[in-house]
Amino acid sequence: MKKNTHLDYKQVLFVDSSTGYKFVCGSTYQSDKTEVFEGQEYPVCYVSVSSSSHPFFTGSKRLVDAEGRVDKFLKRYSNVKPAQPVQVAEEPVAKGKKKPSLKKKK
Repeated sequence: MKKNTHLDYKQVLFVDSSTGYKFVCGSTYQSDKTEVFEGQEYPVCYVSVSSSSHPFFTGSKRLVDAEGRVDKFLKRYSNVKPAQPVQVAEEPVAKGKKKPSLKKKK
């Protein structure tokens, strides 16, 4: 078995950037920034949405300051022009000629 393949599992301080809510959870997240929380120093991970700010858990329809995926999509493709339909020229059919039959003759 290879040595030193797994990351260190340690306690990390997660901070909700929209509400300021802080909680400690075990994680392999690595950070250079640290903060003191409840008398101990932890590496910090800033998250945009947590259980304190997500509408499903809060029961409210409060807007989160982070841009959503739909907004990014609309912003990116709002200036794109719709594609023009391609016009196909029809070939004139010669009158009086019959198409060959596909049936087998006996």
